[in-house]
Amino acid sequence: MSTKITVSLPEPLLAVLDRLARQLSTTRSGAVAELLRRAERAELEREMEEGYAVWAESNSADAELFLPAQAEVVLRDRG
Repeated sequence: MSTKITVSLPEPLLAVLDRLARQLSTTRSGAVAELLRRAERAELEREMEEGYAVWAESNSADAELFLPAQAEVVLRDRG
């Protein structure tokens, strides 16, 4: 189900929208919908990148914390 809205654009942006709609073989509405889907996907990817970076940092800190104890066990078991 779609909802009809009215959007006002300056002429230069309307020309960009029309060009994009032609490139995508769709209507103006279709082009706007595609741009919004792409923006939403880009935002999700950014959030995931940030989350993975924090996760990696946390895992690295944990590894540094536990590495000496793990090394001690390995060295003890070898001897």
